[in-house]
Amino acid sequence: MTDILDIARRQVLDEGRGLSEQQVLEVLNLPDDRLEDLLALAHEVRMRWCGPEVEVEGIVSLKTGGCPEDCHFCSQSGKFESPVRSVWLNIPELVEAAKETARTGATEFCIVAAVRGPDERLMSQVREGVKAINDAVEINIACSLGMLTQEQVDELAAMGVHRYNHNLETARSHFPNVVTTHTWEERRDTLRMVKAAGMEVCCGGIVGMGETIEQRAEFAAQLAELEPDEVPLNFIAPRPGTPFADLPLVEGTDALRTIAAFRLALPRTILRYAGGRELTLGDLGTREGMLGGINAIIVGNYLTTLGRPAEKDLELLTDLKMPIKALSQTL
Repeated sequence: MTDILDIARRQVLDEGRGLSEQQVLEVLNLPDDRLEDLLALAHEVRMRWCGPEVEVEGIVSLKTGGCPEDCHFCSQSGKFESPVRSVWLNIPELVEAAKETARTGATEFCIVAAVRGPDERLMSQVREGVKAINDAVEINIACSLGMLTQEQVDELAAMGVHRYNHNLETARSHFPNVVTTHTWEERRDTLRMVKAAGMEVCCGGIVGMGETIEQRAEFAAQLAELEPDEVPLNFIAPRPGTPFADLPLVEGTDALRTIAAFRLALPRTILRYAGGRELTLGDLGTREGMLGGINAIIVGNYLTTLGRPAEKDLELLTDLKMPIKALSQTL
C-alpha cells in the first residue's frame, strides 16, 4: 500500500492539489512516530505554495457579550451563566486598538461583534469605525459581525472592508451538537455572498469540541470546497459557564497533526494560529506549528481570553527567519 505521505508529496507538494477527505483522515490517523515527517512535509507545502511570509493580525471586539446565539463554546452567549457581560467599545478606543495593532507590524485589523447578525446600530458603528481607522492608520480592515443580508454584504464591500470572517466552526455533521439557534447552512450562505461581493473569505473553526477524527477530516474537506482565503485554526479553551466548560484540551500531538493535515488539504490558503494555541501547544508547540504549515498568526489577546504577548510571537518569527507580510503587498 502506498504511504499517505508519499501520495501527499506528489499530489500536494508537486501538483498543488489538496488532499481529499479520505486522505486527510489517513493523515490524522498517522502514529506519533510519523509526526516529524508530516510536519516537515506540511512546511515544505507552505513554503512552495504560500512562501515564507507570515501575515500578522490583531483583533478587537466592538461589541462583547450579550449574544442571543447558543454557540456552546462561547462565553459571549447571553444564554449561559458566563462571567462575560455585554460591553460596547467606542470609536476612539477602536482607532487606538488599530494603531497598536499596526505598530506590531500587522497588516490586518479585525473588528468583531458578538451578534447573530448586525442591526442598524452596529452597522452605523462599523461605518463610523472603518472611516475613523482609515483616516488614522494604514492597515487592512476585516470584520466579523455574524450572519449578513445581501444588502449588508454590499455595504461592507463598498466601505472597503478587505476580508470577512465567519467561521463554520466544525464539520456540518457535528454542528447541531455545537449550536442550535442557527444552522451550518446559514453560515455557509453568508460566506458565499461575501465571496461573490469580492471580499476575501476568512473561515475556520475550533478543534476539540467533541468531534470525531472523521469529522475533523470532513471539516477540512468542507473548508477546501469553500476555497477560503484564510482559515483560522482555534483549539478549544473551555470557558467557565458554557456547555463546553469541562471539555479536555486537545493533546499537543493531535493539534500539530491537525495543523499539518489542514495545510495538506488547503495548500494555498493562509492558515492562521488563533485561539487556544497557548494552552494546547505552549511555546515549543507554537514554534513547531510555524514549522508545520502555519503561515499567519493573531498577536496579542483574543476576544475574551488572553493570548501570548505580541512581542513573544514577533521574536519567534525573527528567530525562525520568517518575514512579516508587508502591507503594500496586501492592498
